[in-house]
Amino acid sequence: MTSNNDAQTVFVIDDDADVRDSLKWLLESVGLNVRTYEDALAFFDDFDTGQSGCIVMDVRMPGLSGINAQKKLPEYNVELPVIMISAHGNVDMAVTALTQGAMTFIEKPFDDQVLIDHVHNALEKDWARFARRSSQARVREHYESLTRRERQVLELIVKGLSNQEAADELGINRKTVEGHRANMMAKMKVDSFAELVQVAIGLGLVRGIDQ
Repeated sequence: MTSNNDAQTVFVIDDDADVRDSLKWLLESVGLNVRTYEDALAFFDDFDTGQSGCIVMDVRMPGLSGINAQKKLPEYNVELPVIMISAHGNVDMAVTALTQGAMTFIEKPFDDQVLIDHVHNALEKDWARFARRSSQARVREHYESLTRRERQVLELIVKGLSNQEAADELGINRKTVEGHRANMMAKMKVDSFAELVQVAIGLGLVRGIDQ
């Protein structure tokens, strides 16, 4: 995870200042970026949807509890993995947190290395999500750069039409289709038909093999 630490943040949400400070010190001691908040609303106000990282949040907090804050994450477009911590945990709380999507539920006092390991796992999970989302955005940008004719050729080719069949469909000659196809492949940054099909599926242009 060390190569991604600079691009990720651990968001610590706990109403106890001593706990916030100790968690910040612990996580920063292993090279992680940390931001702390005394309640979930402060976190929501500060969060940028383009960020990658994870959340370490106390279950019991005055006002908006950790459990209820977890329910509100989708409202604020927060998709980060959540690690719940509690000094007064019980089975019902753990089940609720995990059912709502928390990665794990840890009772205080906990072993420092156990928390660090869970945080690293959460960061790895979110980095994969972040990278996938970034890749999808790049693919969409590439697609938007295509001309209208190049998009038409793309859609016909990934449906299985040959260059000649695509030419017949569009009322142009095969050489012209071949030119559009070459330009389209270059703009989409793919080297093979298989890659092109995968990209088209990701864009929603095809849904796999026609039934």
